[in-house]
Formats: sequence, structure tokens, C-alpha cells
Amino acid sequence: MRAVVQRVKKGKVTIGNEVVGEIGHGLVVLLGVAREDQEEDLEYLVSKIVNLRIFNDSEGKMNLSLKDVAGEMLVVSQFTLYGDCRKGRRPSFINAAQPEKANDLYEDFVRRIQGEGIKVATGRFQEEMLVEIHNDGPVTIIVDSQHQF
Repeated sequence: MRAVVQRVKKGKVTIGNEVVGEIGHGLVVLLGVAREDQEEDLEYLVSKIVNLRIFNDSEGKMNLSLKDVAGEMLVVSQFTLYGDCRKGRRPSFINAAQPEKANDLYEDFVRRIQGEGIKVATGRFQEEMLVEIHNDGPVTIIVDSQHQF
């Protein structure tokens, strides 16, 4: 699994004229699922992201996690994180999981984040969305379960 994690002042997902997910201070997580991803990848990403110390403490140092600051999370499924652009000019998405598997792991990710006591909003799987991100810092981190060692 691969995630682009952005520290935000606020974030919002709109489909058509409907706001389907919205958060204040916290993290926007763009989440991609690979064909080979398993339970271990899910566990790794959940633990890593909720405990990432990327929020400022009273001295302005990044020492606090999402849990520490009682932040919120907006999770948006994004298979394009597995786009391979090494050949040609059109990305290949062969490494992205099939929709059924990807959706199952995406929904499980959201449930586990909620189980950590974090307020979670989401987009809608396989929908065209407008994602509004007010990146704070800016702080953007890439977390990949296949590169965890």
C-alpha cells in the first residue's frame, strides 16, 4: 500500500455539487492499493500514519502525531499512485489492485483509523472527485508498505 500524507488546515471532497467528506486540522491521505498488498501492509500503514510525528509542538518542532493533536483524517482512494511512467508517455496501472480488493482494503483502512479514535471522512471509491487540500507547512510525506525496512 502507498499513501501520500499531507498535513492540512482543512480538506474537502466534492462530487458534483455535493460535499461528501470534509475535515479541519489533520491529515489528508491519498491511498493506493497494490495487487500484492495483504493484511500486513494495511497494519503497517495504519500504525505508521496515525503515529507519524509531523505536527508542531510548542517549540515549533515536528514532535506530535495526529493522535497527540486530536486531528482528523480525510482518506481518498487513489489507484493512480501505482501509475508506472518508466516506459512511454501513458502510465501503466498494472501494479494497482483490482477494484474489489482495493475497495476492501480501503474500507478496512478507514475502519482501523476510526478504531484508533480518529474522526475520519472519506471520498467515494471509483468516483470522479474534486479534492480540496489546504496543505499546512507544506508538509507532505510518502509512506509505502513495500519500503518499510
